Amino acid sequence: MAMDRPSTALARRLGIELRQHRESAGLSTTQAAEALDCTKGKISRMENGRVLIRTPDVTALLQAYGISDAGTHRRLSTLARTAHPKREQRWWDEYAGVLTPTYRDYIATESLAEQIDTAHLGLIPGLLQTREYARAVADTPRTKRSPQMLDQFVEVRAIRQRRLTDPDSPVTFCAVISEAALHQQVASKATMARQLEHIEQLATDQPNVTVQVLPFTSGPHPCLLGSFLILTLSEESGIVVALHESPVGNMLRERDEDVHAFQEVFADARNCALSSEASLALVHRVAQEYRS
Repeated sequence: MAMDRPSTALARRLGIELRQHRESAGLSTTQAAEALDCTKGKISRMENGRVLIRTPDVTALLQAYGISDAGTHRRLSTLARTAHPKREQRWWDEYAGVLTPTYRDYIATESLAEQIDTAHLGLIPGLLQTREYARAVADTPRTKRSPQMLDQFVEVRAIRQRRLTDPDSPVTFCAVISEAALHQQVASKATMARQLEHIEQLATDQPNVTVQVLPFTSGPHPCLLGSFLILTLSEESGIVVALHESPVGNMLRERDEDVHAFQEVFADARNCALSSEASLALVHRVAQEYRS
């Protein structure tokens, strides 16, 4: 039977915290291995996020490290469970042919997030894109995707978007979009108008969705250096990761200091952006321009 593959970002985070607790306890990997009756090589692979860590293993290691705090046990056990979802929950595996490993890892983490904050510059955020807009963005000379690959890429985006309207557990989503993204015509005027109208309707109908526009008049801002997303999992897990987007590839950031820096930039961006009401009014106005 094939073993479930871990979510790399979450597994690495769990491994980092377990290593920190081991080192604080002054124990070697050999001593930690004795607690699990395994090899020190397995402990190293656990700490590097390369092997599945089950909740009983977490409990045994924390006991060996002298960690008695119930909150720490609960949080790391929750992280162990979420880092290794069951195979049948991994719908994105069906699209492995069109998704990079980083994108698959991001989707695995996103599927567990309770809150998503994002700042985008030249494009509309993926979770807000219509199918037409998403296809236009994906169909560029540089990507060289076949029609079938484009269909799959757009379908992945559409499936991810279901989190916004899930009646049982909708994700809290807050997007700061540069005004430039509203005017960047990546497709026909009709497509652009429908895209902006979609944003307006979604942000109006869904109380969990907030959209703010960073206007041209906001001046220089750290947010202008690149788009990014911040994923906050459950408070119980205490996990927050960031995805930094760039033309040469996206990178998941997991270190607390890195994530905190992104959180500060995002907070500043929200303060510089228009209010939700003023933002939607601007989105509506630009959509009307495309219609004219």
